[in-house]
Amino acid sequence: MEVWQYAAAAAIVLLAYFIRGIAGFGSGLIAVPLLALFLPLTFVVPLILLLDFTASLVMGGLDFKRVQWREVGMLIPFSIVGVVAGTHLLVNLPVMPMLLGLALFVLIFAIRSLLNIKSEKPVSQWWAVPAALAGGTIGGLFGTGGPPYVIYLNHRIHDKSLLRATFSALFFLEGAVRIVTFLGAGLLLANTVWWTMLGALPLMLGALYVGGHVHTGLTHVQMTRLIGGLLLAASLSLVLKALS
Repeated sequence: MEVWQYAAAAAIVLLAYFIRGIAGFGSGLIAVPLLALFLPLTFVVPLILLLDFTASLVMGGLDFKRVQWREVGMLIPFSIVGVVAGTHLLVNLPVMPMLLGLALFVLIFAIRSLLNIKSEKPVSQWWAVPAALAGGTIGGLFGTGGPPYVIYLNHRIHDKSLLRATFSALFFLEGAVRIVTFLGAGLLLANTVWWTMLGALPLMLGALYVGGHVHTGLTHVQMTRLIGGLLLAASLSLVLKALS
């Protein structure tokens, strides 16, 4: 890596976990597509997995009593199935289709965020099945499985603090499953991933701390649209990288 790549990677980590500190999710959605512009996806996904797992542990511990465990319990079993499938695809698929698939996935969620598409009506708990299968598969493949979970839980929990705490607990448990699966697939055996994670840890913790302090300063709509704009730029950049 050149100097500009280290600087860019540090800036991306700071931005991603600043957003995570505010919203309780979004770090993988921002970090993975941007880091994948100049780093291999098979390195980026395990790295962000380790950072996200640590972030979920920190944030989940702070809001443990607010977690809606019934919702988490419905999602995790089907998430495990998805993670195994997604990890298999990450190891075996060629790079270009993965980048284009990631770009399309991020673009869909970016448009949804920019348009602030949502519904106030609670959905059936059985929607947890497709949400968890999709989230687990996308998480295993791209490290950005948050959107299916977020869309589902946004239609189940309307209190901002309860939602943020539940995200963190869910991502912690799903992250633990992915760590075990990635170890089995050999994606976490390289020392480079672990040393990079340790180097990025202070940046991640600092960004979480600052984001947590401005959590109440932005409205939900403002935060959603900010994430949408960042994701739209990341999606277009990924398409250019894949085609080049």
